[in-house]
Amino acid sequence: MKKLLLLLSHGLFLGVGFALGIYLLPILTQPPAPDDRQIGEVAAQAHFTGHFTPDLEDSDALHFGDGTFYISDSAFSFDGRIAPGPDYRLYLSPVFVETQAAFMANKDKIVQVGDVKTFNNFMVDLPTGLNPAGYNSAIVWCESFQIFITAGRYQ
Repeated sequence: MKKLLLLLSHGLFLGVGFALGIYLLPILTQPPAPDDRQIGEVAAQAHFTGHFTPDLEDSDALHFGDGTFYISDSAFSFDGRIAPGPDYRLYLSPVFVETQAAFMANKDKIVQVGDVKTFNNFMVDLPTGLNPAGYNSAIVWCESFQIFITAGRYQ
C-alpha cells in the first residue's frame, strides 16, 4: 500500500510539473514585447483596426485575447494581452470565426500571416503580396494543440 501511494503521489507531481512546464515555457522564453512606440508606429499607418475580445464562444480562462490590433501595409500590431501558450500563429480570414470547428471548416480560405511570440503586445510582419483588404478578421490559433485562442473583425 505504501509503494502504491508513493507511486501515485510521484506520478501526480510529475504530471502537474509537466503541465506547468508546457504552460510556463512560452512565458519564460518569449522575446521582449514591442513597446508602445513600435505599436504606435503601425497604428499611425494603419488602414484597418479591430479588437480581440475575451468573450468569444471558444474563449475561456486559458484561451483568450483582449486588446486592439492595427494593420498597416507591412505589419500587424496588437496592443493588449493574449493568454500565453506555445506555437501561436496569426491568421487572416474572409469570414469571422470564434470556434475551433469554424476555423477548421474555413481553413482553406484562411491565410497564415506569421508567428506570435509575445503575449503582452505583439507585432508580425505581413508577408509580401498579402492584401489585408481581402479579409475581414484576424485569428490567433495554437498550432501545437489545434486550439482557437481569439479572433476579431476589422474594418
